[in-house]
Amino acid sequence: MFTKRVFLFAIVLLLLAPINVDAQCAMCRAVLESESSGKAAEGINNGIVYLMAVPYILVAGLFYFIYRKMRA
Repeated sequence: MFTKRVFLFAIVLLLLAPINVDAQCAMCRAVLESESSGKAAEGINNGIVYLMAVPYILVAGLFYFIYRKMRA
């Protein structure tokens, strides 16, 4: 029982700990920093948001489907 609590606490602590990373490649970063208007950076950021949103929407739909099946 105690080891399960310690394990759960360790997982929660790792998930809540902030991690600073630079995940851009050098070429993308150089292009985005050299541009004065910022249109390319805005496009890259919007693309990242769209790519990130799709899996969350799919998982939410899956959980909703499971929830509806379990209630019926």
